[in-house]
Amino acid sequence: MIIAPSILSADFARLAEEVAAVEKAGADWIHVDVMDGAFVPNITIGQPVVRALRKVTELPLDVHLMVEDPGRYVDEFVEAGSDWLTVHAEACTHLHRCLQQIRAAGAKAGVSLNPATPLSVIEHVLDEVDLVLIMSVNPGFGGQKFIPEALNKIRMLKMMLADEGRDDVLIQVDGGVGPANIGEIAKAGAGAVVAGNAVFSQDDYAVPIKQMKQAAAQIA
Repeated sequence: MIIAPSILSADFARLAEEVAAVEKAGADWIHVDVMDGAFVPNITIGQPVVRALRKVTELPLDVHLMVEDPGRYVDEFVEAGSDWLTVHAEACTHLHRCLQQIRAAGAKAGVSLNPATPLSVIEHVLDEVDLVLIMSVNPGFGGQKFIPEALNKIRMLKMMLADEGRDDVLIQVDGGVGPANIGEIAKAGAGAVVAGNAVFSQDDYAVPIKQMKQAAAQIA
């Protein structure tokens, strides 16, 4: 199970230290939530922060664009240092083109679905994705509760990928993930999770990361 702590829950005044701390604690990726105040109600960070993070960590930067018309920013975010770049199907007029653009720029392409968005939306772009991100909360703010229906969606996605011969696509889950429910998430078929509050709200970041890895490993 890949654990990607979301810096949305970190102390932004000490961001480099926070990233170093979760890296030391056993994090696999660093998750970066980019919000524009339009596609989602919150506003967070942009390319300069990704560029700064690239200088302080060698962990993969997992950048999640929660923005309208994300194709406008793909090249800039990849140039800034994004290893994985995920866009929302709901925000892309031409989703196929946007995913191709990400890959052409040199990053791994991800597509994200909000809780109410059906899997059928991505059925015809699976050849262009490396990752599918299932939102288990409505995007925009950290600290929300996990929506249980996401588990069935993960199972259905796992079957869809198998039917299409795309077992290599990584299923990621974001929203309300922690030690208490990561076992169910792993059992459903996810291979990566985003964890913000579950990690950064603790005094010792290694504790929840270790707990999550152990809980997921027991399922495997």
